[in-house]
Amino acid sequence: MKLQAVSNRKLYIQIADQIREQILNGAVEPGRQLPSERDLAQNLGVSRPTVREALIALEVAGLVEVRVGVGAFVRPRD
Repeated sequence: MKLQAVSNRKLYIQIADQIREQILNGAVEPGRQLPSERDLAQNLGVSRPTVREALIALEVAGLVEVRVGVGAFVRPRD
């Protein structure tokens, strides 16, 4: 039986890290809207609450602004 190592980090943190890397590398420009929670969840194969937690973590870090009913937007860098 072949097994892969399981990451000890929570899934929402792994997702937040991937999005953070895209933002910091300039792949997603400031002011741009991120894909919807539903689209991110489907593309990543996770639940919407997991994506929501990742977006909250990014908002707390000051990287995105979440507008209820509108979406998440990349904040300008200082």
